[in-house]
Formats: sequence, structure tokens, C-alpha cells
Amino acid sequence: MFTSITRRAARLSAGARLRRITAVLATVTGGVLAWAAVITAASAATIPVPGDGPYGARPGHAARPGPVRVIMAGGMPGWQITLIAVAAALAAAIAAVFLDRARTSRRAASITG
Repeated sequence: MFTSITRRAARLSAGARLRRITAVLATVTGGVLAWAAVITAASAATIPVPGDGPYGARPGHAARPGPVRVIMAGGMPGWQITLIAVAAALAAAIAAVFLDRARTSRRAASITG
């Protein structure tokens, strides 16, 4: 029934702080990737413009079909390659920090215990 309330905030351990930073970085990375996917999808749409011009015809006139040109292009844009490389480097750095801290904490525990 009775609890003691302390005014002092609890300090986070190094592992909890690292997990929190990792969660924030993962959230930001996910947001950037989602934003990049949406922007490329939104930019791919062609909006027809009424009137004369390449995208619309005058009202009452049937547009004649033009010649069909097939353009074959493959590969991945450079910004996507850069984004993948940065994400891989970030994941490798985070994994290296986790492994180093885990190894250091085990070594310290075996020396003191």
C-alpha cells in the first residue's frame, strides 16, 4: 500500500542508452527509406494537360496515335546504390559496436567474478 517515491530519476545503463539510440536511428532510417520510395513513385506519374500540346488534344478532336518507341534501360540509379551502401555501412557499424560492448562486458565480468 505504501510506496516510497524518490525525486531522483533513474539513470539509463549503457546498454539501454545504446538500444534507445539504435531504435531512434532505425526509425529515422525507415522514415527516409519510406520517403524515398514515395517520392520516386509520385514523380513517375504523367498528368495529362488539356488543350494543345503533347499530353492533350483540343476538345472535339481525336488524337492520332503516334509511333511507339520502345526504350530499354536497365540498372539502378546512383542515389539508390548510395543509399544501400550507407545503410549497409551503418548496420555494420552498429553490429560492430554491439559486439565490442558485449565482448568487453563479458571480459570485465570474468575478471571481477
